[in-house]
Amino acid sequence: MKLLSIAVPCYNSESYMEKCIDSLLVGGEDVEILIVDDGSKDRTAEIADAYAAKYPTICKAIHKPNGGHGSAVNAGIENATGLFFKVVDSDDWVKEIAYRKILSTLAELAGGETQLDLLISNFVYNKVGEKRHKVMRYNRMFPIEQLFTWKDVKRTPKGHYLLMHSVIFRTKLLQQCGLKLPEHTFYVDNIYVFNPLPFVKTMYYLDVNFYYYYIGREDQSVNQKIMLSRIDQQIRVNKLMVDYYVENYGMIRSQRERHKYMFNYLEIITAISSVLLITEDTPENLAKRKELLDYIKDKNFLLYLKIRYSIEGTYIYLPGKGGRKITLAGYKLLQKIFHFN
Repeated sequence: MKLLSIAVPCYNSESYMEKCIDSLLVGGEDVEILIVDDGSKDRTAEIADAYAAKYPTICKAIHKPNGGHGSAVNAGIENATGLFFKVVDSDDWVKEIAYRKILSTLAELAGGETQLDLLISNFVYNKVGEKRHKVMRYNRMFPIEQLFTWKDVKRTPKGHYLLMHSVIFRTKLLQQCGLKLPEHTFYVDNIYVFNPLPFVKTMYYLDVNFYYYYIGREDQSVNQKIMLSRIDQQIRVNKLMVDYYVENYGMIRSQRERHKYMFNYLEIITAISSVLLITEDTPENLAKRKELLDYIKDKNFLLYLKIRYSIEGTYIYLPGKGGRKITLAGYKLLQKIFHFN
């Protein structure tokens, strides 16, 4: 059995996927690289097959009709045979020194008495045009290089969350918890790092810069203009996260730090949806903003009150045109500080 399965979702990725896969090949026979061709129209399928032919014990090409990023991740989980599972997007790559450290740590923990559910590491925003790249570290949240549980989490600061780039889950945990990402929908990476958490008991944090997250393509889903054009998909993901939180509230709240973290995550996703909707101050978007908040209110009134009238919420949901201007000014300031799009 392989130590680590790595899914590489690919859609029309011919111009950059080789850099990604080559960085993963350093893992050798400890890893399986699942190159998921999500119905590409360029040479992606051909490149995937070439890697599978050249490295038959490491690379596997999976061809499927186009279903979006979530569908490709689902295919990776379904086909994974490794003890642990990682998603690396085809325009990103990993750092060799950190990669080797992660593999040796996983191997050590796999042979221990306590089963590891989640390994966490840093990722780097590799943003085009910036000489200094922001590193997302978790050293203030988690104990370093030791097994820990939710009770050991130091703090869960708002605005600082685990993303797909920073997590490696135990494969069977993902398969057994019933994780199924929606198809033809962007921003499902939020669901990927949210839904499994009630099933996570043990964690380990390595303070290494492992994952390099490329930001700079015009067509990238995190580009603000693209996000605005796909706002309905952002709202859909937001509502699915609300549904999951409400339906699994008993399990989530059974551990205080996990509950706090998951609420904070849901709160920030809702804030992002709200701010995006007022970026283009149209009657249609304002109606969608109201509908989202009404959806949360109907699902769980206490959850709505916590989100709407938290300290942060009083600034995000200010009434009137003047209030929306203040919210946008604060959002732009945070963009400069945290370097998101």
